Amino acid sequence: MSFIKRLVYYLGGFGLGVILLMFFLSGKKTSCDYGPNARTLKFLKSKPLQKSNTLIRELAHYNIDSANIQSVFLNGEVNFKNSIISSELPNIYMVEISFENKGNFKFRFRAKKDSTELISIKPSDP
Repeated sequence: MSFIKRLVYYLGGFGLGVILLMFFLSGKKTSCDYGPNARTLKFLKSKPLQKSNTLIRELAHYNIDSANIQSVFLNGEVNFKNSIISSELPNIYMVEISFENKGNFKFRFRAKKDSTELISIKPSDP
């Protein structure tokens, strides 16, 4: 069998497989969160968020609203070096993010079995 025939068969099978995957996976909430940063943020985002009253006032002081917090879960960078991680919950994760108009911030989240708690927010130097 010549190279051209093998290439045509390969590309035909590959194309058919891609079409079948698109058909079966359309409408499903599939994601490719393979890296540790993406998996951690997805884990934190999957649980209800709790905030204390003092932290709500602090968020208002820095002009940070719930949309900004959702942005932290989507675009933040987990600083594993400054996080406290063990084999059992609760773990404390530090997530850093830079907002365009507000500057750089460090958020600390406590991951519990049933919820995620925002425990502190601090501005950081760029």
